[in-house]
Amino acid sequence: MKRARTPLFLKRRSYRKRRLRDTARMLPVFGLFLMLVPVLWKPADTARADTAPDGIYLFVVWIGLVLVAAVMAPGLADESGSDDPEEG
Repeated sequence: MKRARTPLFLKRRSYRKRRLRDTARMLPVFGLFLMLVPVLWKPADTARADTAPDGIYLFVVWIGLVLVAAVMAPGLADESGSDDPEEG
């Protein structure tokens, strides 16, 4: 009698939940990289430093990171651990 083999691949729901968690873990690293980009920009050719574009860029990145985290949060909130809705 043959034993029933377990599937080789994960169920789609648990796989997507894991990838979402991985993305949530990488979001601060990506955000840090984006926040450090203005350091690499070439300074303006004027005598004074022009910080307005840098400030606007930082606020846009910050708001973008907040929005991405807000979009991902509902998917991370459900931590039931079960793939089948019939299982408790």
